[in-house]
Amino acid sequence: MGEQIARKKEQQMRRPRRNHTAAFKAKVAVAALKGDKTLAELAEKFDLHTNQITQWRTQLLEGATDVFLTPAEKRDTGPSTKDMQAKIGQQALEIDFLAGALGRIGDASAKK
Repeated sequence: MGEQIARKKEQQMRRPRRNHTAAFKAKVAVAALKGDKTLAELAEKFDLHTNQITQWRTQLLEGATDVFLTPAEKRDTGPSTKDMQAKIGQQALEIDFLAGALGRIGDASAKK
């Protein structure tokens, strides 16, 4: 009987996974950055765990520089397609060369 009550209580305490909007996350992260309230106060106010608030604050700080990028800088964030295709071609040649060299090692003429 006591086990059933414990299980019911445990099931009632679990809450479904919540999905927060980007606007809500930003609101919480900005409130954490202001620093006028402690993490514990913010956690109680927004009904979140302190670790979640800290994670969102960190994400906001890391992504803050992206806000000020120009459109040209946003496009130039990674290597170009042309550079990547050149690298793939170079690696393909190296693989073919090494496969040929490895094949010759097994020949009887190479053992002389």
